[in-house]
Amino acid sequence: MKFLADESIDRQIVARLRQDGHIVSYIVEMEPGISDDVVFNLANMEAALLLTADKDFGEMVFRQRRFHHGVILVRVAGISQKSKADIISSAIKKHLSELTQAFTVITPKSIRIRQQLSSSKI
Repeated sequence: MKFLADESIDRQIVARLRQDGHIVSYIVEMEPGISDDVVFNLANMEAALLLTADKDFGEMVFRQRRFHHGVILVRVAGISQKSKADIISSAIKKHLSELTQAFTVITPKSIRIRQQLSSSKI
């Protein structure tokens, strides 16, 4: 699967997903400091799932109703880097087929997946 990891995502999560065989572009390695809007558009242009810890992307999806290939909001603060990477890796492996065009929230104890209901503006 192809991912674009926002700079809010820990490097160890990116490394783990790459180790799992995913293609992961990482904003920190590309162009740190670009706006959320540019990150969102880049994920769409690359047909990649956006991996972020920034809740502002939820507003783009639900309030602005912007089209997306999939957004994964990571909410795993307060645990070790390794545990974070394990949780994200496991959730993606288990739910890979459900993540495209969905807004997913991953926490240490739950995974919520909300499918995009209709096409919206890009």
